[in-house]
Amino acid sequence: MAVESRTRSGGRSRTERRAALLAGYRPLPGVFDEFLDEAGAVRPHWEPFLAGWCALTPSELSQRFGLADRHVRDTGVSYRVHGDIDERDPGVGERPWPLSHVPLVIPESEWEVIAAGVTQRAELLSRLLDDIYGPGELIASGLVPAAVVTGSPDYLRPVQGTPGGGSLQLYAADLGRGPDGRWWVLQDRTQAPSGTGYALENRLALARAFPDMFRSMNIERLAAFFQGFRAGLVQHSKRIEPRIALLTPGPMNESYFEQAYLARYLGFLLVEGGDLLMRDGRVHVRTIAGLKRADVIWRRIDGDFADPLELNARSALGVAGLVEAVRRGNVHVANGLGSGVVEARALMGFMPAIARQLTGEELILPNIATWWCGQPHERQTVLDRLSEMSVAPAFRSTAGGSDNAPMLAGELSPANREALRGLIEAQGRDYVGQEVVRLSTMPVFQNGRLEPHPMTLRVFAAHTPDGWKVMPGGFCRISDEPDARAVNMRNGVRSSDVWVTSSEPVAQVTLLPTPDRISIRRITGTLPSRAADNLFWLGRYLERGEATLRLVRALLGRLIDADPAPGRNDTVRQLAGMLVAWGGAPGGQEKRTPAAQAYAALYSLDDYGSAAASIREARRTASVIRERLSVDAWRIFSDLQRQLLPEDGRKPSEGETFEIADRALKSLAAFSGLSQENMVRGPGWRFLDIGRRMERGIATCRFARQFADSHASGDSLDALLDLTDSQISYRSRYLLGASLQPVLDLVMLDPYNPRSVAFQIERLDAEIAALPTLTDDGMLEDPRRLVLRLAADCRTTEAGRLDRASILLFEQLLMGLSSAIADRYFLQNSDPQNTRLTSIA
Repeated sequence: MAVESRTRSGGRSRTERRAALLAGYRPLPGVFDEFLDEAGAVRPHWEPFLAGWCALTPSELSQRFGLADRHVRDTGVSYRVHGDIDERDPGVGERPWPLSHVPLVIPESEWEVIAAGVTQRAELLSRLLDDIYGPGELIASGLVPAAVVTGSPDYLRPVQGTPGGGSLQLYAADLGRGPDGRWWVLQDRTQAPSGTGYALENRLALARAFPDMFRSMNIERLAAFFQGFRAGLVQHSKRIEPRIALLTPGPMNESYFEQAYLARYLGFLLVEGGDLLMRDGRVHVRTIAGLKRADVIWRRIDGDFADPLELNARSALGVAGLVEAVRRGNVHVANGLGSGVVEARALMGFMPAIARQLTGEELILPNIATWWCGQPHERQTVLDRLSEMSVAPAFRSTAGGSDNAPMLAGELSPANREALRGLIEAQGRDYVGQEVVRLSTMPVFQNGRLEPHPMTLRVFAAHTPDGWKVMPGGFCRISDEPDARAVNMRNGVRSSDVWVTSSEPVAQVTLLPTPDRISIRRITGTLPSRAADNLFWLGRYLERGEATLRLVRALLGRLIDADPAPGRNDTVRQLAGMLVAWGGAPGGQEKRTPAAQAYAALYSLDDYGSAAASIREARRTASVIRERLSVDAWRIFSDLQRQLLPEDGRKPSEGETFEIADRALKSLAAFSGLSQENMVRGPGWRFLDIGRRMERGIATCRFARQFADSHASGDSLDALLDLTDSQISYRSRYLLGASLQPVLDLVMLDPYNPRSVAFQIERLDAEIAALPTLTDDGMLEDPRRLVLRLAADCRTTEAGRLDRASILLFEQLLMGLSSAIADRYFLQNSDPQNTRLTSIA
């Protein structure tokens, strides 16, 4: 019976699996370990987690890991490392979020100390900012040297005296635990703290993988923190239902995924600097319905880049006049534009004295010992102990990247160490010396067992209507290197969730308001012009990729057909020639077989009209509006990219290439079905649909001009029916083979055929009519006027009168309509001086 039980449980008992997991787990000498105590026993608060793991067989554990990893992959959780940027394709350089499957478990009693310390520090830094941008008493009294403030590039003089100039709404502290078991503040984050979204994704991934343990261990939820943060931002608005915008640097930013994710999760408007405009002392969002007032801006750009008029004139990320709007109190910016000044390492050496002066308290969480080299005594201390210290820039480098990284002076070569000594002696104000802290370690599952790795913990605090609220968790960064010194944590490559256990069952919290406070609405809100632009082009790129795939499939289908129809060779030449004219395959003097041209049109990224290039552009466009797309949509993009990557070292046969094109078309059909059935029929969906209809109408005109001239063969007309997916409709109406006029009527003028030009024009008419107008003067705007002309031409034209010239006219009118839509609704053609201030609310 015992043997049977062990077989069913995976061949090992729980005791044996526990022993295997712990085999070889040895804490580093002189380092606190989160998992094992000094005697080598598992700490009590880890026992429930370990027991839950040991209850799972290796295969079950692997399945749980797969659930977490699939969540990360399907959600598209990603980040960038500074320098990993390709502006042509935001997908290049994106790294999957490196999730560790073992959470950091912290008991409730210990977390209370951490939360109290982070709350105290957030309040302290908030008061310090009030003093720096207000009366300046700390500098006047000599407690804080003036150079520690004014020497920082994050001190913004134009914000001095501005209401809320340096105010905090979100604070993050990077913590490390020293060998004595005490938590230390390694760095303060007040500029534009990142990581809350990643912390939430870590939580969702591991809660999905281990839901039973998550419930049984009474893990504190995160939703209440985000609820409080959102309420805190609302509190700073003068309107009951404010318009809150998250100002992002754009899709090239290292944490753009998180910014888009948080905008969607919290219901904020994701905007870039170009989406905003200053008028009459207020900041407005450019939308398809005109300018709309922005009440609160949660910035994720550095403060000095926020206003090229009064701050950094080189900035293309901010809004000219934002400082003036803040100065007038017409917009609230979180965090305040000058808040980054208190991130400076130079201030850390003065924090204990500042705490006693401003709060009358000692720091609950002391920061890492720091000596600012701008003072003679402290500079000499650093020089005397240089070999045992970490040396770092006193202030943020405007160059960013590795310029801000600390270095271990003792590990430098003698020549480099002397060079560093010379720099400190000559420019001491630019450097700090810091004590090297040996970080605690936590378990990581690797090679089938648990291993200790150094970690740091990032904890967040939000200012809410009820005061500061600390996120019960956060996220930890875990180093792959065994060196547990804090200076090396910049090489950390993993992240994991933080589970704060409770002695009582945890209340369920939701971001949804209570039923009696819900304001019913059926429109998702304001659509910025930039988002409309990208949705429009997303639809066009997807439809363009579909047209290329249909050309490839039609060409290959004729090449592998064992029973060719009369005129087949001419049709093959026409299809191959159109791929070249389409930009999907290379032309010129190089001789290529039709099969080679089809292969290039499927895979080539060098030819702008290829299927792979169109899908790449679609994904690039979608990445800019990812807050408006579902997880299912991203999964389809991932599937398409995998399908359109040729297998290494082997060129598929004609038949295999045909199948690949066919599968890719099915994936595009899935996206089309998803958008038609799952997207709310708001302005965003309308622009996506307008883009699809526009591109489909233009492509159908081009197909008709190529394959339906007056001398078209039956096979050419069949190709046109294939390309417009109209074979079944035609065969159900006509018993005879393809004939010119019936085919032209079906693909050009039939309003009942969803692939015809007439059908696309009718849909464009309906969608454009539903879009907002800037004025109520009764006059038609250009897009509406042009689409009505197109619709009238379609309804009054007869198939017998269609020729290449008249079809070309339809095509040109559609392209003209595209330009009119861009001029009216999108940013690239907007003139800030002539923007009409209508519908401002």
